Amino acid sequence: MPRVRRGAARRQAKKRIFQVVKGHRGPDGKLLRLAKEAAVRANVNARIGRKQKKRTYRGLWIIRLSAACRQRGISYSHFINGCKKAGIGLNRKMLSELAIADPTAFDQIVEKAKAAL
Repeated sequence: MPRVRRGAARRQAKKRIFQVVKGHRGPDGKLLRLAKEAAVRANVNARIGRKQKKRTYRGLWIIRLSAACRQRGISYSHFINGCKKAGIGLNRKMLSELAIADPTAFDQIVEKAKAAL
């Protein structure tokens, strides 16, 4: 078998790796072996971060809803239970947006939830 040197293909592969780790500090952004490891680690952490962002936003919506419900004399857990019993199919994101943008509509939803309990 003849020896294969892979000139252009190897250069393109290295450029692709270094493009991914551009901006990393120290040898992670300069040396090929460490750059490959850094790219893998960065992808793992990026996936973890995407999952954490969903959790964080849900927590934010729950905090907003809890504050809005307390102002109307009902706890968050009772409000959610009442919404389920009343058949209100809005998720926490939409409910928190309603509580901020349209308080009168949110008041009506709270009244329906209280009535269902």
